Formats: sequence, structure tokens, C-alpha cells
Amino acid sequence: MGELPGKSLLSALFLIILLSEGPFRWVDAQHCVWYGECGDSKIAGKKYNCNYTGPPKPLQAEGHELLAELCPGYDYGDRSLCCDVDQLNSLKGSLQLPLQFLSRCPACSSNFMNLFCELTCSPHQSRFMNSTDFNGPSVTEVQYYIGQTFTNAMYNACKDVQAPSSNVKALSLLCGKDAKDCNATNWIQYMFNINNGQSPFPIIPIFSDVPVSGYTPMNNKTYACTEGLDDGSGPCSCQDCTKACGPKPVPPPVPPPWTIFGIDAMTVIMWISYSAFLLIFFGAVLGVWYYRKRTIMSEYGPILDSNNPLSLNADNPDQVNASCCETLGERFENALRTLFSSWGSFCVRHPSVVLLGSLILVVGSSGGLVYMRITTDPVELWSSPSSQARQEKDFFDSHFGPFFRTAQLIITTPIVDPFLYSPYFGGSDVPFGAILRKDILHQVLDLQLDIESLTATYEGQTVTLKDICLAPLAPYNTNCTILSVLNYFQNSHDVLDHSAGDDFFVYADYHSHFLYCVSAPASLNDTTLLHDPCLGTYGGPIFPWLALGGYDETNYNNATALVVTFPVNNYLNDSVRLGKARAWEKEFVKFMKNFKNPNLTVAFSAERSIEDEIDRESKSDISTIVVSYVIMFVYISLALGHINSCRRLMVDSKISLGISGILIVLSSVSSSLGIFSYCGIPLTLIVIEVIPFLVLAVGVDNIFIVVQAYQRDERMPQEELHQQIGRILGDVAPSMLLSSLSETVAFFLGALSNMPAVRTFSLFAGLAVFIDFLLQISCFVSLLGLDARRQEANRLDIFCCAKLPEGQETRTDSFLFRFFKKIFAPFVLKEWVRPIIVAVFVGMLSFSIAVVNKVEIGLDQKLSMPDDSYVLDYFKNLTMYLHTGAPVYFVVEDGLNYSSLEGQNAVCGGVGCNNDSLVQQVYSASLISNYTTIGFTPSSWLDDYFDWVKPQSSCCRYYNTSGEFCNASVVNSSCVHCRPMTPAGKQRPEGEDFMQFLPMFLSDNPNTKCGKGGHAAYAAAVDVYPDLTGVGATYFMTYHTILKESPDFTEALKMARILAANITEAVGHKVFAYSIFYVFYEQYLTIASDTAFNLGVSLAAILAVSTVLLGFEVWSAVLVSVTIAMILVNMFGVMWLWSISLNAISLVNLVMCCGISVEFCSHIVRAFSISVKNNRVERAEEALAHMGSSVFSGITLTKFGGILILALSKSQIFQVFYFRMYLAIVLLGAAHGLIFLPVLLSYIGPSVNKAKVFSANKRNAGTERERLLNY
Repeated sequence: MGELPGKSLLSALFLIILLSEGPFRWVDAQHCVWYGECGDSKIAGKKYNCNYTGPPKPLQAEGHELLAELCPGYDYGDRSLCCDVDQLNSLKGSLQLPLQFLSRCPACSSNFMNLFCELTCSPHQSRFMNSTDFNGPSVTEVQYYIGQTFTNAMYNACKDVQAPSSNVKALSLLCGKDAKDCNATNWIQYMFNINNGQSPFPIIPIFSDVPVSGYTPMNNKTYACTEGLDDGSGPCSCQDCTKACGPKPVPPPVPPPWTIFGIDAMTVIMWISYSAFLLIFFGAVLGVWYYRKRTIMSEYGPILDSNNPLSLNADNPDQVNASCCETLGERFENALRTLFSSWGSFCVRHPSVVLLGSLILVVGSSGGLVYMRITTDPVELWSSPSSQARQEKDFFDSHFGPFFRTAQLIITTPIVDPFLYSPYFGGSDVPFGAILRKDILHQVLDLQLDIESLTATYEGQTVTLKDICLAPLAPYNTNCTILSVLNYFQNSHDVLDHSAGDDFFVYADYHSHFLYCVSAPASLNDTTLLHDPCLGTYGGPIFPWLALGGYDETNYNNATALVVTFPVNNYLNDSVRLGKARAWEKEFVKFMKNFKNPNLTVAFSAERSIEDEIDRESKSDISTIVVSYVIMFVYISLALGHINSCRRLMVDSKISLGISGILIVLSSVSSSLGIFSYCGIPLTLIVIEVIPFLVLAVGVDNIFIVVQAYQRDERMPQEELHQQIGRILGDVAPSMLLSSLSETVAFFLGALSNMPAVRTFSLFAGLAVFIDFLLQISCFVSLLGLDARRQEANRLDIFCCAKLPEGQETRTDSFLFRFFKKIFAPFVLKEWVRPIIVAVFVGMLSFSIAVVNKVEIGLDQKLSMPDDSYVLDYFKNLTMYLHTGAPVYFVVEDGLNYSSLEGQNAVCGGVGCNNDSLVQQVYSASLISNYTTIGFTPSSWLDDYFDWVKPQSSCCRYYNTSGEFCNASVVNSSCVHCRPMTPAGKQRPEGEDFMQFLPMFLSDNPNTKCGKGGHAAYAAAVDVYPDLTGVGATYFMTYHTILKESPDFTEALKMARILAANITEAVGHKVFAYSIFYVFYEQYLTIASDTAFNLGVSLAAILAVSTVLLGFEVWSAVLVSVTIAMILVNMFGVMWLWSISLNAISLVNLVMCCGISVEFCSHIVRAFSISVKNNRVERAEEALAHMGSSVFSGITLTKFGGILILALSKSQIFQVFYFRMYLAIVLLGAAHGLIFLPVLLSYIGPSVNKAKVFSANKRNAGTERERLLNY
């Protein structure tokens, strides 16, 4: 109890202190720290506030509307505040630009305005503000105590807000650094720093949630971005508020590779299959061999066997027990033989009629060449007019204009040492890449200015860059768009050298300006002491990811390359202006080829570069192609003749006949080209390069077959020359018809392809092969008859007037025929060799099947360039340094009602927009860019228009006298806001309001008062109907991530289309994705199925035609088709081994391979089917001996020499797709046709056709041929 009085005294003392302190601070809190404006600030155009410590004053009546607009929380009672109308006007002017970007998110803009309203006008200023410096009556510095809770809440509400036109976060433009480096406190510190050019005097923020030095920090109520405001404004959109999005989208997991026991599944499956095949096959072979060894055969068995069609023991020599199909086949065969024999005899008897008629038809057909058009336009070459990508391109071009042309430099330096920049105002040192040294930048600027001053001449007119460049703000601003880091410095040496400092220190220079601009490229004031603009001279931003290369993440200061891009206007149907652009580009390329600078390494390209280099490549390869064909021509001319002795060299040679045969082949090609030129079908380089090769292979093979059949034949007694050649033609022409018709039908069916290059090739090739066949059985037969008469008359080849004296000569077979008959055919068909051959070829097939799904799809664009092309360096640097891919446009087709709330919500990305709107879906896709290849948030004209038209903004104004648009920079009392400062006026414009102000937005140029003007960014993005009744097609642009290889481009197209389909479904209106490269890479989305379809159709055609022309022997046709299929599958194995990708060029070659393979296979199979030898082995041996040598000399040897020359080509595309593939086609075709197929026939070839054998015996009875056959 004794201590209680002491405790009571202590408590009373504390109570007295608290009671005395409380009223004192409360009274103190009622006064202001300033009121009104007096004195000019050091910052141009800014005012100081007047020192005033009295109570708040009622606001003048003229300021009530402005107060309701800026600080509605104080719009009550007598509106007693610590600010007057002038201060409110200054506040509005200072915050116009930030509010234009932050107003997308109501919670963010409300918190932001709360911060500045409390600072400027709060009646309780002295609670949280302390004036610390004065200049006479002016307050020149204050301390502002701000609650940390408020600070964090304001930052969290604003940190995700987007700036759609700039594809960056708004804080990148408002924080003085990149948004990722901005935080709650340094953002406010930056806004209150006098160096930002907006704050009239230093405002020192002090952050705390507890009282400091007697001041209670301002900790007003804040709104989270997920909350709506009291005035009815909704929560922020997902795009501007990550918390409103829910969980971040997660890309689906990459499907694991298909493996068995950790090994590629196809490899394992084919190994097991191949092993099982070998086990069964060799088991069967050994079983049959063992069975034969144990069976005792009678030596008279073959003679007495009544199943043998030649047996002496047959039931009736005048009848044959043939099936219906065999009889039908024999009759069909006999009809063909009779027809061709009669025709051959006619051609030999009437050569002048045949030759003249052929000449007239060839000249008439070839006359169409005067109408010939060669397509070099890559779009026409690779994209079908009916394809999705082509239709979308045409839609885009017709509504928004064609995608601009580009001339681009990628500049590096051999100087490798980076350097450090130490900011004056503190902070850690910043490393800079050597390419950003000031002296290097000056040299790059010199180069850039030299390019700007280039002049070209087109049809007598001078053309400069200004005449053709992209100038989005023309005619108000005619400066060309130049996407270059030097445009941060207004493309000026003086601005690059601009610095702020004194004799001792440099406070700001190009380093600080660069660091600011890469984080805020759309800024009009860099807020360092320099206060230079970042916006390019053309009126738009220079995004660092487009102007710099070789940096890591977003550390642009580490860049190792500069990218300078000159966009040039493209023209849809204006050949004159397009010609001017091409003329300037030609001058640009010429200038860059001659440019030398020891400190700069420049890779460059213009829009025309690829086309020019392909053209140069084609011309340089003409000599290689000519040499290749000359070698083939010389071989054909020399190899056709069969020389019996040196004395008869010039008599037995067939140089003139060989040249005639070549001319016939070329005539068939020219006739095909001419006929289709009459029809208006343009040629392609592929047609010109490939078809002569194909037709030469087919045509020469047939020539060798006819000539060698004649050379090996002996004229029968009382048989005249025309009858002999007619008989020979009757024997071999069905085989020629089989191969030629199979190829023709296969090629014509291949024309069903959607790929223009494949379709055009198939049409031209099919007709050329068929015309070649017709000329060979007519024109060539007549020439053969004339040559035979010359030879029989002992007249010299070429010099027909000279005659050799008569002499006795011994007739011999050719070396190649003897080799095939005596050595090659018997060896291949030996009993122990045949199983090895089957094992090897099935092994090759198994390997090819295992790797067929591993063949790369696409075309490396580097392959299309010559080895010495400057464009190769450009492609290399493009892959090495660039970080951003091509622009991608999400195009909304006509018909969406943007004037309605539903139409707006389906597309926009701001407050109230649908969570699955177009902008929101593209934004979500950009969050997982590694999967979707969408690199950035899309620019949205609709969202920027809503921000621009808001009454709180100074952007949308018009003259109340005329109704014309009034730019934000205009100071005129007759300029009034477009929309009233009412709850309805603050809502989005709908109906007539929407269309009334949209044209103003699209014509407004960005300026310091209004950064949301849509002219530069969106003038081309919105197709407004001429009578302003509505909006037609529009686009929303973003960028792909960097795409390096062909599969990357294909995947980007695929993902963009998936995204566009999802948007279409959500919006309920057609939306498609478009980028400049889609039209070229669309083919690779379906190339695998197209290849399967084309080759499948070709094989089906070959099977059908072979079945008919082989006399309805289905099994023979099946074996031909199977062997060709094996060749095609093995081609895929070669493509994988030799790094040949699957694309339109290789598909054309595969279709051609299908045709040439017919030549290798069909003649052998037909020879086998008409052979009357005792068993399959002997029949296969006879077929290989007689037809094999002709096929080998006609195709393999002819092509081999010509193909080897292609390896010397400078063109990589020739080396890869022509030398490698042609060599593989010929070698695989020869191997399968001359080795595997005879062995296959010896095992499972069709049984002998009894009807054909009986007919042959009857036909040859009593002739020399019967003796030879029996022997």
C-alpha cells in the first residue's frame, strides 16, 4: 500500500504528458505547409508552392470540377484544402502522362492519385509533411512521410500494368529503369526526384508505418488490383494484374522419346524384325537345299515333266492348258505386238512422212515458249493460292497493305574488351559491351547517315531513302523509320556527345541515356540531367530487342552486336514504286559490298538479296549443268554404236543417231513446256533444272533398248528391214509403253498435290515423258531405219556420202552384253549368292524404315545461297545475335461489332474485358513463350483508344466551334474534352460515340502531353469503313521469340494457329495469325502426309498400269511396285545419312525417283514374264542378261558421269538436293533393278504364262529363233 501513491503520481505524469501532447499535435495537424504558387522553379515550366502554415481554405468554385476529376475524395463540404486552382492545374499537367498509362487499372490509378492528392491538397498536410527549405516565400524542399504499407500496396497494384503500344510494362516508362528493377520505394523516390524533369522541387520520401519525429506517415486506404472501386469501377484485368489471373499457365510436358530399354523404339523393332526375317529366310533356304539334296531326280525329269510348257510329254502340242487370265494376257500382249510391229514397219517405210509430221507437231507445240513465264516469286513457288497461309496473306495485304521490305545491318566489332560505367549518383558499376563504345557508335552513325544519303536511279528518276522509306507519321513527320540504337540519340553526333557535368564530374552522358532508353523506349524525356528524348526521330519507339543483339536476358548493356533496320514501303500493285524500292536496295547492296572499316564487321541484307543471289547462283551453275549434259550427250552418242572392228569404226558408230535421240528428248521437253505455256501455266526453276534430267533418263533408256535389241537381232530369211525393225518394235515397245505410261500416269496423279512446285513439276514431267515415248516409237524408229540402211550400205556415220569398201566382217556381241550374260547374271543368281543379296537388301530396308521418321523436315535457307554469298554471313549473324523473331499479327476479320460492349470485351485486355479475350489469351501465351513462341504482350489499339478517350486524359479534345480534333499540345480555350466528366462519360465509348472519336485517335501523333496517340502505332492496324459506320478488319501485333532453324519456324506457325483457333472459339468470330514467313513454312506442316500421298498415288498408278500392260499379271505388277517402294524407303535412309531434309525440292526428287525406278524395274520384270526358260532362276538370268545391259548402259552409265559433275557446283542446293539425291537415285535404282529384283524374281517371280509360251512357240516354229530358244 505504501507504494501506491508513487505509482499514481507516475501514471498521472504520463497522463498529463499525453493529454498535453495530443491536443498540441492535433491543433498542429490542422494547418497547411503551403498554399498557392509563387516563383518559378529551376525546372522549366514548373512553379514553387508558397509557404503557408495557416488552416485550409475553401477551394474556389472554378476548381470544383477539377477537384472532382483529380481528387474526388475531397469533393465534399466546403472543400477546405491546402491547394488552390493553380496547384490543381499544375498537378493535372504533371500527372497527365503517367495517368494515361496507369488508368488501365482503376485500383492503381486511384492509389497513385491518392499519393499526389494528399501531397498537394490534403487539409492535414502538417501531419505527414515537413518543409525543410525555403527561398523567400517559396517552399523549395519538403519531407513527405509515407506509410510503408501504402507504398507497397500502391506498387503491387501498379507493377503489372501494361503499356500496349510499347509492349512493355508501364513502370518501365515511369520508374526511370526497367520494370524488373523497379520496386515500391525507388519508384516513389524517382517520381519525387528533381532530376526526372517533372518534380518542381525535391520531395524527400520517408517510408515508415510508425510515427517518426512526431509525424504520422500518410497511410490512406488503398485498393488491391483485384478489387473494384467505390465509384463502380471494376477490378483490373488479368493482363494488368497477375493476381487476377489465377495460376500461371503451364506448358504441357514435352512427350518423351519413344524408347524400348532406353533405345529408340523404331531401331529396336526393326532389329528384331530383321533378325526374325533372317532366321526364317535362312531356315527356309537351308531346308529347301537339304530337301533337294535328299531327293533323287531323274535325268529325264525335265523332259518328261508334263507341267513344263516345253515338255515333249505335253498332252496336246496344239493346245495349252492356260487359265482365263493367262489367255487374256496373251491376247492383249499379242495385240500390242501386232500394233507396234505394223506401226514400226510403217515408220521405216515412210520416214519422210513421219519425220515431217513429227517436226510440225514439235514446232507447233514448242511455239508456246513465246508465252513462257518463269516464276521466281518464292510465294508463287512454294504456296498454293488455295492454301490457308496464302489466303490469309492476301487478306492481310488487301486490308492493311503488304508487309514492308527491309534492309538490315548486323554490326559487330573485332574489339572484344568490355568496359565499365560508374554512375555518378551511385549504384554498382555497369558493364558495357565493346560495340557500345562511343567512338564505335560514332562510326556506326557515320555508316547509317551514309546509307540514308544513298541515291539510286530508276527510269531516269533519282531515288533516295526518303522516297521509299516507312514514315508512319507522314505528312506531319517525314523522317524515315530507322530501327537503330543511334535513334535514341536522334541520329545525331551532337546528341550522342551530349553530357551534363562540371569540371570535375560527369553527371550524365550517353551511358545514362542509353540505360534509361532501353527500359523506357517510348519516353520523351530520359529524366536524367540530359532530358533528351528516347523516342525515335520518326515518332515511334526503338525497342532494344530489335536494335541490339548478343545480350543476356534483358541486360542490353552487355550487347555484342548492333542491329540497324531500314524498313522500306512495299507495294501490292504498283510496279513503278516497287521498282524504285528495288533500285535503292540494289544501290544499298553495292555500297555495303564496298564498305570497309577496321573497327566494324558488318553483315547485311536487303529484301532483294535472296532473290538476287539465287539468280546469280543459277547463272553461275549454267556452266556446270551444261558440262553435265555435254558429258551425258557424248556418252550416249558414242555408246549407242556397237563397233565390230576398227576398220568399221565410222560405219558401226551411231553418233548421228545418238544426237538425233538426244534432240528427240529435248523436243519432248520443249513441247511440254510450250503446251503448258499456251495454257498460261508458268514454269519454275525446278522444272527447268529437273525435267531434262528426268526425260533424258527415261528417253535414253528406251533408245538403248531399241537400238541394242536391233543390234542383237538377226534378220530372218525373206524378212525385209522394215519388217525386222517392226518385229523388234513389237517386242520392245510394250515394255517402253509400260514404263512410259506408268510414269506419265504417276506424274499426272502427282499433280493433285497442293504444293505449286510439285504440281507444276508433275504436270510438265508427265506430258514430257509421254511425248518422248510417242516421238521414240515414231520419229526415232524412222531414224533408226535410215541409219540401218546407211550401215548396210557401208556408208560412214555423219559423213554419209563416203562409203567403205565391201568386206567380210564377223558379227559379235557388245562387251557389256557379254559381261552381263556370261559373268554378272550367273554370279548374281548363284545359289549361295542369292540369300546374301536378299539379306543385304532387306537389311538396308530395315535400316531405312528405322530412320524414316528421323529425316528432318524443312529447308535451311543457307542452302539456297552460293558458297561465296554475303547473305550467308547475314544468316549466320542473324542466328547468333538476334533475340526477337518476326512480328506476328492476330487479325480479326470484318464483322465484329466494336461499338458494342460484348464485342469490346471479347477483344480488349483492360478493365471489364473477358478473361479469354483476344488480348488476354495472347498475353497468357507470352508468359510461356518457350512453348508458344509468342514473345511479348500484344499491342492493343482498342485498349489504348479507351485510355486515350477518357475524360481524365488530355488526349481526346475537339474545338467546340468546328468539331475538329484538337491535339493535346494545343493551348486554346475552345478545346473541350470529348467526353464529360460524369460517371457515364468515364465509361467506355459505345455506339456512335465509339466511331465519332476513333478517327481522331488514329490520326493523333504522340507528344509530351499525350503519349497515347494512335497514328504511329495503329494507323495501319484498323480498317475503318469509308463512311465511318463501323470498323472492319483489325490486327493486334506482337513478336515471335527468336527462330533459328527451319523446325523453329514451322513450330511457331503451328502454335500461332492453335492460339488463333482458341481465340476464334472464345470470341465467336474468325481470328487468324499472320506473319511474313508463314506462307513459306506452311508446307512443312503437311509435308509428311503430302509425301506419303504423292508417293502412294504414284505407286498405285504404277501398280494399275503395270497390271494391265504386263498382260494382267497382277503378281508381276506387285513385285515392280514393291521394288520401287523399297527404293523410295531406302532414299529416306540416304536422306538421313546424308543430312538431306524433306521439303518441296526433295519431294520433287522423290516423285522423279519413282518415275526413274520404273525404268530400272519394269523392263526386267517384263523380260522375265515373257521368258520361256525352264525355271525362275533361268528366266531371271535371261531377263537380266538381255535387259540388264540396256538398262545399265541406258540409265546408270549415262547419268553417272553427269551427276558427278554436279558435285563441282558452287550452289549448296545443287550439291545437296541434286548431286546427292540424283546419285542416290541412280545407285539405288541400279542396285535394286539389276541385283535385288532378279534375285526376288528367282524366288517368288510369277509362274510362266502358258498361253504366252504356246504363242511364242507357234510364232517361232520353223525359224532360226526356235533353234536358238531350244538350244
